[in-house]
Amino acid sequence: MAKSGKRKASGALADSPSHLLHRALQAALGVFVEETGASALTQRQFALLAAAAELEAPSQTDLVTATGIDRSTLAELTARMIAKGLLERERSATDGRAKTVRVTPAGAEALEAMRPRVKAADKRILSLLPKPKREGFLKLLARLGEASAQEPPSARGPGDGKTKKGKGKSKKSGPADPAEPPVTA
Repeated sequence: MAKSGKRKASGALADSPSHLLHRALQAALGVFVEETGASALTQRQFALLAAAAELEAPSQTDLVTATGIDRSTLAELTARMIAKGLLERERSATDGRAKTVRVTPAGAEALEAMRPRVKAADKRILSLLPKPKREGFLKLLARLGEASAQEPPSARGPGDGKTKKGKGKSKKSGPADPAEPPVTA
């Protein structure tokens, strides 16, 4: 008879970085929602607002670079946040063809209300690790994120989200970001 309760991964899963990172992300997002509230901004919405607030007149490309959110997901997320009145688009002062994103007063208010909650979530996530390991853990996560962002698409192997014909169409269907719940205006 099988035991009920939490089980540790075994076999191939126990040694799979992709699986373990996915599980860690699930746990982190769970803590994030518990600390910030289900009706508050999602982690990605917070990241987008924070990046838009920190950068001077960021373009979509600037925001993709700052957040690590892929271009199509970021475009969809930005459009939803514009509809909610948290962001607005305007013509770039330096490139008439481009548009930049700006945080609205309502967006700035939502961002500031979230900062202590996000800090509490981050503190709680890090508390799962021994104190001497926390700084190194953050450095390793940053290194993984930077390596992924710098990897050219041609270096990606099978499973890169492209069709066999390589026409750039994604095999995926459904929401652009499964970690991003639907947003209602």
